[in-house]
Amino acid sequence: MNAFSRVERLVGPEGLAKLGKARVILFGVGGVGGWCAESLVRSGIGHLTIVDPDCVDVTNINRQLPATSSTVGHPKVEVLRERLLDISPECEVVALHKRYEAGVTWGLDGYDIIIDAIDSLKDKAALILEASAAPGAFFSSMGAACKIDPGKVRVAEFFSVRGCPLGSALRKKLRQAKTLPAKPFLCVYDEEVLPNLGPEQDPGPGKAVANGTLAPITGIFGFTLAGLALQEILKDEF
Repeated sequence: MNAFSRVERLVGPEGLAKLGKARVILFGVGGVGGWCAESLVRSGIGHLTIVDPDCVDVTNINRQLPATSSTVGHPKVEVLRERLLDISPECEVVALHKRYEAGVTWGLDGYDIIIDAIDSLKDKAALILEASAAPGAFFSSMGAACKIDPGKVRVAEFFSVRGCPLGSALRKKLRQAKTLPAKPFLCVYDEEVLPNLGPEQDPGPGKAVANGTLAPITGIFGFTLAGLALQEILKDEF
């Protein structure tokens, strides 16, 4: 019995073969992206490129898959790559310890699926423009902080996302720059926005604010992104 026998039972031999041939790139492996990455590899994805500039911080432990007391200070992508290869040694996992930057050659045309799970408004807006112009399917995570109700997580096309401050800020930024996505794309979002009840914290380098976040919500966001990607790869199987 192979590790993906339950996947094959559901999607069939041809479906499993499609998953094995699929090339996926994921930007951001923090609270949302780490769970997304593991879900993809456990589902039989054959190639995954993970991109993130950060190292594990102790404040990541409450919600991020790569974060444990023993990995603090280590690059998130390297920690995650080691874990993913332990799950699926035959998977080709490429770890890029770098920040997404517009203008850098990312070779997005070579991927079947592009997933955005980054936080920076500027970088996220640039990635939306580049990824939506690539031939592969593109999926994006909106803000997962300040939420507690798992039943409120939703999926909608970018311009139909409502009640999400990050989604509103992105649309405003893109419209002001007179640059719109090249094609529609689906987002994972949640209309719930709770107040922070605890003391203010240092958001860290490049972060505007440190909002409260829970693992169940970031996990659901990540799992949903992975589910959308798998559904796209297997769309002709069902």
